[in-house]
Amino acid sequence: MKKTLHQIKTFLQSVRFKKYAKRFGFFILGCIALVVIASGALSFYFNRNKAEIIAKINTKINENINGKFHIGDFQYKFLTGFPNFTLALKDVELKDNQWNTHKHTLLKANEIEVRLNVWSLLQKEINIHKILINDAQIYVYKAENGYSNANIFKPKKKKTPEATSETGTTIDQVDLNDVHFILDNRIGHKLFDFDIASLKSKVKYDDENWQTDVLLKTNIKSLAFNTVHGSFAKQKLLEGTFAVAYSGEKEKIDVKTENLKIGKDAFDIVAFFNLAKGNALFGININTSILWRNASNVLSANISSKLNRFNLKKEIDVNCDIKGDFNAEGDPKIVVQAEVKNNELSIPDGLITDCGFKGIFTNNFKPKAGFSDANSAIILTRFSGKYKNVPLTIPQLSINNLEKPLATGIVKSDFDIENLNEENTEKWINFTDGHASANLRFQFDIIDLYITKPRFIGNVNVQNASFHFIPKNVHAEKINVQLELTQEALLIKKIAYKHQKNTIFIDGRIDNFLNLYYDAPEKMVVNWNIYCPSIDIRQFLGVLASSQKKKVTAKKRSMSNQLRTAIEKCIVDISIKADKITYNKLTATNTKARIQMIDSRLVIKNGSLQTCGGSINFSSTVSPNGKNYNFSSNAQVNQVDITSFLKSFSNFGIKSFTPNNIRGKLTSNTNVTGLINSNGELIPNSAHGNLVFKVSQGALRNFEPIMKIGKFAFPFRDVENITFSDLSGNFKLRGEQVDVNKLTISSSVLNFDAQGVYSFGRGTNLALTVPSETQKTMPNSPPKPSVMLSVNAESSCTYSP
Repeated sequence: MKKTLHQIKTFLQSVRFKKYAKRFGFFILGCIALVVIASGALSFYFNRNKAEIIAKINTKINENINGKFHIGDFQYKFLTGFPNFTLALKDVELKDNQWNTHKHTLLKANEIEVRLNVWSLLQKEINIHKILINDAQIYVYKAENGYSNANIFKPKKKKTPEATSETGTTIDQVDLNDVHFILDNRIGHKLFDFDIASLKSKVKYDDENWQTDVLLKTNIKSLAFNTVHGSFAKQKLLEGTFAVAYSGEKEKIDVKTENLKIGKDAFDIVAFFNLAKGNALFGININTSILWRNASNVLSANISSKLNRFNLKKEIDVNCDIKGDFNAEGDPKIVVQAEVKNNELSIPDGLITDCGFKGIFTNNFKPKAGFSDANSAIILTRFSGKYKNVPLTIPQLSINNLEKPLATGIVKSDFDIENLNEENTEKWINFTDGHASANLRFQFDIIDLYITKPRFIGNVNVQNASFHFIPKNVHAEKINVQLELTQEALLIKKIAYKHQKNTIFIDGRIDNFLNLYYDAPEKMVVNWNIYCPSIDIRQFLGVLASSQKKKVTAKKRSMSNQLRTAIEKCIVDISIKADKITYNKLTATNTKARIQMIDSRLVIKNGSLQTCGGSINFSSTVSPNGKNYNFSSNAQVNQVDITSFLKSFSNFGIKSFTPNNIRGKLTSNTNVTGLINSNGELIPNSAHGNLVFKVSQGALRNFEPIMKIGKFAFPFRDVENITFSDLSGNFKLRGEQVDVNKLTISSSVLNFDAQGVYSFGRGTNLALTVPSETQKTMPNSPPKPSVMLSVNAESSCTYSP
């Protein structure tokens, strides 16, 4: 190592090295002197020929424009751009001939550097090598009548064969720094506005064709294809390299760029622009992987305002194709395609997880209907996801007319019913078991981007569903349901309903379901056909219970609360048939009735049943009253066993005798109102109404009040077992008291008529008319007088002959 350093040191101190170093130094000094001398010579040449150079530049420019070109000052830049001749033009303005009409200056620059080819300049020719535009404004304006201030340049004359060899004026390089560029097309309502920080371009010519790579860094203030709808990529920084090629034969510019940065996202773009007269067609194709919100914010306000109501958590692959005519009014044709995989979709109505689909947006759904929101559509294919844990599959979904969006498609689902509990935010129903499948064609409006009035046609199958209907405290288990929705009605093909020990088989329909469900649920009539092998009526009284009303704040309408509203307001019309019905101690067979449920009221019409050896025809109304129920009933009882009948209804609260005291066949006609409790039992002293009855084959056994009277009045007769040839009455029920309008008793012991008031408590006051025994009398002999008995509440009696 020391040896090598010693050799280097020896060489640098040698006479030979000093000789070459001296010559190299003189060479460098000579080059510098040559550059200085050349630059000085060029400066001398410019100062000496300044007027001629200015005249030539003015001539070159003015002979090619229809307008006015103004330069405030010239300046030669010493050594800048050497060996080219650099000329700085100060305060440059370029105006067209109609500037006084529209007031838009095509070019206004503080400085434009023009680098001229020295060799051409020495030959008295102007050949511009490079133009640098610094701190300038460029405003390209196109009026409604088609006139443009960019038409300031005169068309080039076609070269003759003799002139093809002549040297033309070309610009090899263009640089822009701090340039504000505006393209204002009033015909198509298009506005492109860019703050160009820098643009660098070197042009390669091939006869009338050229190509260049443009390095661009600019801020997008407006990229509006329709100013009514707003700008694309507004206030976004755009940075990248564009490969630009011009075809003179086709008069078309082709542009291609990869990894172009718009904001923080990268785009691959391929575009073309036709420049031929009368042909301003263009096409732009954009390809990227991007987040939903970032993509939405690149689009115009009329689109992004809608898309921002949605979101996708992960990046999506997007391709956007824009085609249009710069001279045409309105929007260009826009087609956006996207592919979503394993994503999370946020919508105004909720969240869809495990989401995947292919989507297309077009603003030209009907090819001849123009490019507008009204003719726009979003088409989703192979959509899958989970909405609140309910899996959804949609082969195709179409949303047409974005001014008044209407969505149509087919949805399929197969899920455990317990998943529906997540939609039920108000906790009015709780599913505990069961499975459902659905295959439905749907249609719904989208108002303010919320799903409104969804309408379905198809079928739904539910198996082994169990639930608790909280407002009515109803539990149901193992329900099977088959539903079919049509345009005309909802068909309930089969429901098997189990409630405690009861099994009910149901089918039915709801006419005009799709309209009434949303607009007038109170007019919706649910027609049920119900067959019950065996049923206990008391267990269903809870269905009528009113849920506790409470004030709630207004909430957005959901499918859950809409369903609850429909259930609570609809009219239920039931045609019921039961082999066996039990109600308290009453057992009935061959029961038929028509039942309506209206506003928590149970209305029974045309009821008939067989019980206690006879039959009953009836109609009733039952409605909630706090913890109890109001009822009103009309009943026609025909030949029922009176003992069994009274036992079935707990003797209607009568304490003075028991059902075992009386026998016979009862026929009656009643019109009664009253109260029953939650167990279906009559509340004492609550009955009001009218009762007309007749008992045939009647008997009164061991009736204590009669037995007490019989000890004194009929000591030799059997008052413990009294048979009746006539037992009939007409009563008016008034709660605790009964107005006995007429009571006729013809018996083996006593015949009497009764009138007055009977009380289940205190206040009984009956007047009994007991006729004397019928005797054989001579003609015209007067009858014997009857006996009057008065029975008061203390069970004492008085005698009046």
